[in-house]
Order: sequence, then C-alpha cells, then structure tokens
Amino acid sequence: MSRSLKLYITGLVGFSVIALALTSFVFAGDPDRIFGMRPEIRLDIGQSPEVEVLLGLAFWILLTMFAGALPVRMPRGSLVSVAMAPIVTAMALGGPVAVGWVALIGTTEVRELRGRIPWYGTAANHAGVVLPALAGGLVAEWIRATFAVGAAPAASNEAALTFVSTMIGAAIFFALNMGLTSFVVSLRSHQSFRVVALGDWRGISVNAFALAPLAWLMNLIYVTSWWASLLFALPLYTTRVAYNRFVEMRDMFTQTIGALAEAVDKRDPFTSKHSHRVKQIAVDIGREMRVGAQELEALEWGGLLHDVGKIGVPDNVLLKSDRLTRDERMTMNAHPVLGAQIIAPVTKLAPELPIIRHHHEWYNGSGYPDRLIGDEIPKLARILHVADAFEAMTAQRPYRMTPLTAEQALAELRKFAGIQFDPVVVDAFVRTPWVHGVSDPGRRAEPRQIPLIGQAANQLTQAHAGAGSSGPATSTVEQA
Repeated sequence: MSRSLKLYITGLVGFSVIALALTSFVFAGDPDRIFGMRPEIRLDIGQSPEVEVLLGLAFWILLTMFAGALPVRMPRGSLVSVAMAPIVTAMALGGPVAVGWVALIGTTEVRELRGRIPWYGTAANHAGVVLPALAGGLVAEWIRATFAVGAAPAASNEAALTFVSTMIGAAIFFALNMGLTSFVVSLRSHQSFRVVALGDWRGISVNAFALAPLAWLMNLIYVTSWWASLLFALPLYTTRVAYNRFVEMRDMFTQTIGALAEAVDKRDPFTSKHSHRVKQIAVDIGREMRVGAQELEALEWGGLLHDVGKIGVPDNVLLKSDRLTRDERMTMNAHPVLGAQIIAPVTKLAPELPIIRHHHEWYNGSGYPDRLIGDEIPKLARILHVADAFEAMTAQRPYRMTPLTAEQALAELRKFAGIQFDPVVVDAFVRTPWVHGVSDPGRRAEPRQIPLIGQAANQLTQAHAGAGSSGPATSTVEQA
C-alpha cells in the first residue's frame, strides 16, 4: 500500500470516528430524541420506547447487511451495492445518529468477517460510507428543522418536506460516497480519479440515485407497518441484478471483441496475442496522458480491433516473409479501411472507428489511408500507433526473426518522433511501466519540422515503393 493511500485511509477513518462521536453527543441532549435518534425509527411491538428504538436501529442494520451482501465489482474496481436504500431510509426515519450507526455496522460484509479483506481495506470501506451518510443526514436534518419551524405542519406538507429533505440528503450521500470510493480505487490502482469515477459510475448513476425515492417509500411504509417494508427486498434484489447485468454485458462485449481479435491474430503464429498486448500498452499510455474514461474504453476496444481488417488480407500477403511487391503493399495497406468498414455497423463501437482507420497515419502526413498530418490524426489513433509500433518491434516477425530489445525499440520511437510518431505520445509512453529502467535517448535537441504532405509522400513513399519498409521503425509497423 502506497504512503499516500495509508495517509488517506488514516485521515478518512479518524475523521469518520470523530464525526460520528460528535454527532451522537450533540443530538443525545435533545429531549425529543431517544439515544440521539428520532422516535420514528422505533419498531412498534409494544415495548418501551428505548427498546423499540434500539430494535428499529437493529432492523435497519440487518436490512442494510442484506442489501449489501452481494456487491457488484465495476470495470474500474469500485464495488456497488443496493445498500444505499436502507441507509437513506434510516436517515429519513432516525436522523444523522441513526444513519451513522446503520452505515457503520450495516455495511459489514461476509468477506470482511472471513478475513478476506485487510484491516485497512475494511476501515476505508466503512469510513467511505459513514462520512457521506452523516453529511447527508445532517443536511436533511437541517432542512427539516428550518422549514418546520412554528406550528406543526399538515400531514401533506410534512410528507413533502420529508421527501425533499430525503432526496437532498440522498444526493449528498451518493455524491460523496462515489467521490471517496473512486479516490481510494484511484490511489490503489494508480488510475486517475476522473477515469475511475466516470468509468464506474457513468452507466449506473441514474439507477443508483433512483433508490432514493424507493427509500422514501420504505420510510412511509415502515411508519405505518414496519413488517411491510420487508416487501421492498424484491425491488432491491432486482436492482442488484440490473447492476450485475450491466457489468456482465460489458464483460461479454469485451470478451467477444477479444475473441475476434485473437481469431485474426491466430492467422499468423507470430502475431498471436499481438492485439491484446497493443491494447494494454495503449491503455497505459492513455492513463499517462490523462485521457477520459470513455477515451480509455475506446483505446481498450480499439486496441483489440485495430487489425481486424487483416481478415481480408490474403495469406500469401499477410504471411509473406520477403519484401512485399507494390501491389501486395497496397493490399496490406488497405486493412485499416477494411477494418473500419467491418466495424461500422456496430453503433456501440463508433468511437473506435477513427482509431481503427487511422492507426497507420504518420505524424508528418506520409502515412495511410488518408495522409492526415499532425493533430489532424485523432489523438487516440496516435496513441495506438506508438503502442502498435513498440509491440511489433519487440516481437518476433517472419521478416525479422530477432526482436528488438526494449532499449532499441525506444530508440527507434525517439528517432522517428516528429516523423512517424507524435512526440507527445512518445514522451507519455516513456513514463509507462513498459520501459521502466530502460535507457532513454530523450528527445532530439531541435524539434523536427513537419514537411508538406506532398513532400513526405515523395520522399518516403516513392523512395521505398515495393520495399515493404520505410526505415527501421516502419518495417516493424507496416507488417505488424
């Protein structure tokens, strides 16, 4: 565990303990409350008010444990459950003190009791719920106290006030919980906070916040007949199933794309797993460049599918170990366009189309298929170009049986930065784990000037027409 993560967890846990203790102490002196909690949370079974309040607290703790028993792991590492609903209900019924204790004890998981999570993970998980729950509960309590001043409001006004305060408190709870959880995951997995937050919560945030009105309904039913609130276990379970299906569908989509990429790579024994490695390198570069969550996902899927167009390249061209003729080179160079045409009908993969089509464009405009230049080339395609080149140079190929070392490959990337590769992307690649400890020649003393597209075409295409290579770096990229 990194030092920053240790400090963060220590501060989070300490602040949570202090906040819960202070909240309990402050509200304990209110004569209208029992143990600092509003009496609405009591379990009405004909016992003393104190016993009923404690039983009511225990009821919502157990319901929260049930709702959080099967959390769903999201793609970037966050865990999501439907425990938000009973926690928000405890907030509406008993106030800040009640929701604090329900969040602290009710979020205990079976894997924690079995010792599958280290102590600091358990502490961070609980603190990441307690603090947001207390914050939301305090704001909701302030709203109720502020707008209920004076004579007792009518029943309809009371219900409306409870609804508004519950929704606002739930929104604060959800936002803070998402933020704290994403920050822990980002520190632990070395991903950016924005990538984790958007990647994990973008798809389910609306569904998650939809639990707040459900919690308000649970509050109304509980006050009338506490046992009837157990009927809400079914919608909570179906919501959890929806979360799981969301993750399963994404995983299935990714696995299908991976299988398609592997089928293309398998045509050549030298390129087996090539697309998977390119994807991993490209994603690491993207993280270094702080691209967004959607762009990172596009790099992941685009990396897997970047060579799918090679399915239309004949074996006598794809597997040829000698130099390609001019016609064979034209056939090989058509694979980005063919790949984009194959993927185009899949609307879900629309962000990946520019990556697939333009991952062989050169920074100086002499690449293919559209001879784009500089920033005209989509950023993600420039990232994938570097990843594709490095993987190809460090792997065995029919036209080069001895792979380059990581140091040699990095030197080629530096040499052709500004000609074939975007220098900014190469700089980002140098910071990835793929070349940690590798000697880096660094950028050239003077930045390369980007020649005109026509000049680049004449100098680099005509000079090597039919050669199957355009220099050390190109020979590894063009037949990757």
